[in-house]
Parts: sequence; structure tokens; C-alpha cells
Amino acid sequence: MQEILDFLRRLHDNNDREWFDAHRAEWTRVKARFADFTAELIEGIAAFDPSVRGLRPQECTYRIARDTRFSADKRPYKNWISAFVAPHGKQSGYAGYYFHLESSGDGLLGNHLLAAGAVCIEPALLRSIREEVLDHGGEMMREIDRARGFRLDTTNRLKRLPTGFPADSPYGELLRQKDFCLEKAISEREVLAGGLVERLVEEFRRTQPFVARLNRAIRYAREEMC
Repeated sequence: MQEILDFLRRLHDNNDREWFDAHRAEWTRVKARFADFTAELIEGIAAFDPSVRGLRPQECTYRIARDTRFSADKRPYKNWISAFVAPHGKQSGYAGYYFHLESSGDGLLGNHLLAAGAVCIEPALLRSIREEVLDHGGEMMREIDRARGFRLDTTNRLKRLPTGFPADSPYGELLRQKDFCLEKAISEREVLAGGLVERLVEEFRRTQPFVARLNRAIRYAREEMC
């Protein structure tokens, strides 16, 4: 991981196409190292969540180039690298397990992070998840509690309950969520310590019941849409 972080930091300080082109061979090595790491992570997660078995690293990782078309920030490259291990890959819309490495505090998230769940959820799928909360909110709350060390990200939620859901529900706080994601910041010391894949797998294992419940609701919604 040290080689990956060192490259990301230098990219942060030299975020232009000329520098990147001059260091493209180094990026190719870094990308290959992260792909190997992601392959190990997929295999480890598949041991407790078979729904991700058989995924390839390229189905779970992202381009380093930024989409600057609609952004005031015109820096061409990300100063982070990440993997999202979810059924059918990163663009499937299913909940999964996310690992994020970032070179500095002014990137996408501001730190190294683990996350489990789903964000930017399509409206029909979000409604199905909220109906799952309505029917099984107590179980979902227990699953969140069992994911020791993780917390529910509440930064993206409605100010009031969504239309069509009862105002007296004991799970109103969950119903207001627009993202259903558990997160845990990790330190650089933890990232650089030995056995990272094994430690991440054990962290993510605690979130599996929560992820499985989200994916049950997502699958149900998709079946209804067919």
C-alpha cells in the first residue's frame, strides 16, 4: 500500500496531464498492484458473501480520470483509489463493500474509509428498502448495531418522512435515509500494517447481514419491475 499512497500523494501535488503522462508507467504498476489487492479482497468477501464470487477486479475498481464536465474543479485526476465489491459489480445498483484510499484531506471523502451498503439509490429501489425498514426495522437496527465500529452515515437524509410512510413509525430516522451506508474511517497505520486484506474481510464480515437485507429489498424491487 505504501507505493500506492506515495503515487497518490505525488499525483495530488502534480495533478495535470503532463505530469501523469510522464509517470504513466508508474501508474500502470500501481493500478496492477491495486487490482491484485482487489482480487484478494473479492475472494475474502466471497467466503462469507457468495453473491460476489467470480467478480473480476476491473468490475469493482474505477478509472483514475475525473469527469470534469459538470464540475468547477477541473483537476483531471482523482487523488484517491477505491474498490466496491457488490453483486454483479460496481455499477449494478446493489449494496456492497467499499474500500477507499485517499492521499490527502481535500479529496472525495477526506480520509481512508471502509463502507458497506448502497448510495445514490434509484427511487424504486429506495422505496423497497424503506418498505423493508417499515416491516423489519427492528432487525435492521440490530444489524447496524452488530456491525461494531461502523456507524450509519446520516449526512444524506430527508428533513421529514417520505410521502406514503406513517408519521408514527418507530423507525422514522431510518425511513428518512436517502443512502443506506455504514462507514468506518481507518488510519494510515492500519492501512500500512500487515495482513490488510484479512483485517478488511473481518471488518466487512460484521456488515454482511445489513448488506444482505438491503440486497433482498433491491432484488424484490427489480423483480417487481420486470
